[in-house]
Amino acid sequence: MTQYTIYIRPSALIEIKALPGNIKQRVKRAIDYLANEPYPSNSKALNIQDFNAWRLRLDRWRILYTVTENHQIVDILAVRKRPPYDYKDLEQLLSNSERE
Repeated sequence: MTQYTIYIRPSALIEIKALPGNIKQRVKRAIDYLANEPYPSNSKALNIQDFNAWRLRLDRWRILYTVTENHQIVDILAVRKRPPYDYKDLEQLLSNSERE
């Protein structure tokens, strides 16, 4: 099985560090799992032009990420609680998706 490289944006890392303990551990395990399987069954493709953007659902939390197949990279863009998160800033996150 192909191993993908995981990049976590600094803003996403801050969000992860601020999570409650049990959710933080679940998010970390889910991100580790994305290195082996970037398209798990509980993930969903997001309809954004020119981006292979996905969201992974963990109860009320969402991990937003992109997958670059030709370089085998998973970029973690954000970890947000839904509701109230409504994906309105997704295009901004993607437009700033250069690895910082």
